[in-house]
Amino acid sequence: MELTLTTPVHLVHVDPDVNKARFYGIELQPTLFGEVTVFRTWGRIGTNGQAMMETYDNETQATEALQKLEKLKRRRGYVPVVE
Repeated sequence: MELTLTTPVHLVHVDPDVNKARFYGIELQPTLFGEVTVFRTWGRIGTNGQAMMETYDNETQATEALQKLEKLKRRRGYVPVVE
């Protein structure tokens, strides 16, 4: 299985006034059994943070979950990483 349109999402939320410097990453990864995993990482910038995986039956469901998570984080003040 080859994933399509699976650009990883890297977001940050930095607010020096309240000492907030956080990151949030979301990406899709195929499994060996034909399913698709939404892999999330988050934490304070400069640390390894935490990770979580959720497995979906197909790429469509996983993509919808990724987009929903990205939308939620953007509403909470996260912005894309500027490289």
